[in-house]
Amino acid sequence: MCDKKNSVLFTKTECHVLSRDFKLLDESQVLLKVPRRNNMYSFDLKNVVPLGGLTCLFAKAKIDESNLWHRRLGHINFKTMNKLVRGNLVRGLPSNLFENDHTCVACHKGKQHKASCKPKLMCFISQPLQMLHMDLFRLTSVRSINHKTYFLVVTDDYSRFSSVFFLATKDETSGILKTFITGIENQINHKVKIIRCDNGTEFKNNDMNQFCRMKGIKREFSVARTPQQNEVGERKNRTLIEAARTMLSDSLLLTTFWAKVVNTACYVQNRVLMTKPYNKTPYELLVGRPPSISFMRPFGCPMTILNALVPLANLIGKAA
Repeated sequence: MCDKKNSVLFTKTECHVLSRDFKLLDESQVLLKVPRRNNMYSFDLKNVVPLGGLTCLFAKAKIDESNLWHRRLGHINFKTMNKLVRGNLVRGLPSNLFENDHTCVACHKGKQHKASCKPKLMCFISQPLQMLHMDLFRLTSVRSINHKTYFLVVTDDYSRFSSVFFLATKDETSGILKTFITGIENQINHKVKIIRCDNGTEFKNNDMNQFCRMKGIKREFSVARTPQQNEVGERKNRTLIEAARTMLSDSLLLTTFWAKVVNTACYVQNRVLMTKPYNKTPYELLVGRPPSISFMRPFGCPMTILNALVPLANLIGKAA
């Protein structure tokens, strides 16, 4: 039919053979163009460049593969995983639609909560570092393997890119913040203008007051016992803790590894969560390129380490 210069249209219920003078009225409705070679219309879905959304062409991943990538990406939501695939936002993720069979016991243990507040639909921040949200969290009395008790989360309002720091005492907060702000301003060539945090003494002291006056940084403090005013920082804490609790439950490791899990969860979420209204990952909004995630493995998976410290005999095992 095509050799005779006709056009063929397949629908869900029937096939239409159109006349030779048929012309497509709206090019924006074309999702994909595939060239004809050797009397076949074939393409490689992994290397194709789509003109629109190709959800209809994606095959469903197997349940085992879906659960494996769910664990690799820190137990993130399956809808978020499918948005990464549809939008081609990361490199290394299979071009399949991931299906949730609701069998992840770790997610049930780590993520059950009451209904959350609606997210902010409009963003008034136009560039990175224009506003930073900060919050210091203490994980009860459990010390990490490096003897840390607190972790400090700093979140950029524009990109939602987060950085996490681990502290043994609250007194370390001022020094860490001064070093972080100076370094991040130098790396991405933007200036911090506003800091939003609570009224804790770790943020409201002579060191921070002098540093912010010198840098010209405005500070916004939330009202006492009103964490809703510091919603971005508090919500990020909750997201990290839920992911850490879930990953610890899945890996069957001791709670003393909480700092390693929180650090891993922060690293993963910076590369897989999407920021509204831009529909891009925090990493891409801050750095300017999509992240690669093909190297990621489930937290706590078995591994071997090459022993390169001491000379080994010929028949001695190389891995420790």
